[in-house]
Amino acid sequence: MAQERAPLRLGSVAPNFDAQTSTGPITFHDFIGDSWTVLFSHPDDFTPICTTELGAFAKLEPEFTARGVKMIGLSANGVESHHAWIKDIDEVTGSKLQFPIISDAERKVAYAYDMVDYQDTTNVDAKGMALTIRSVFIIDPSKKIRLIMSYPASTGRNTAEVLRVIDALQTTDKHGVTCPINWLPGDDVVVPPPVSTEDAEKKFGEVRTVKPYLRFTNIKKE
Repeated sequence: MAQERAPLRLGSVAPNFDAQTSTGPITFHDFIGDSWTVLFSHPDDFTPICTTELGAFAKLEPEFTARGVKMIGLSANGVESHHAWIKDIDEVTGSKLQFPIISDAERKVAYAYDMVDYQDTTNVDAKGMALTIRSVFIIDPSKKIRLIMSYPASTGRNTAEVLRVIDALQTTDKHGVTCPINWLPGDDVVVPPPVSTEDAEKKFGEVRTVKPYLRFTNIKKE
């Protein structure tokens, strides 16, 4: 079923597609519009790890919305199954899930985004069709893929990490800096090597030089 396609990399344009979702039909690029978007896939409806994940993302939706980010899930099931599953998710996790979940029963989106586990051949549905792995794509308003993470079906994601990367990407885009290990909003950022210390001081104020290639500064909260 897999088709020849160009590999998706950071900076690739996110493939466009039409799909049915739990909130109605979409054209993906139209759905993104001028927003950041998090697209994340799930192996199957009514599965334990997926249920905990979707509930956690739903609870964090106000945080994503505050950053101008839309969320959209995907699972290899039909819309009616999604509707019934959402009731379970809200009941089990105390969430109120409102973002759409894509119906990808034919795996068209899963193959376009390489969301298929090629190693675990047991990860299939009752018809023997490959189920999707836990992929995360962060896509910017220009429809470019800015982050790709893939988890095995057995392991749930970390919602705080997805939100942290959104904060880092938006900070680096806005201020022309980079973010070090475990960076969180308010922490020091790194001045990129091409920027001179003199120019960095003019732009940011104090610059702390650890090595000529490792210089920190802090962006004042706005």
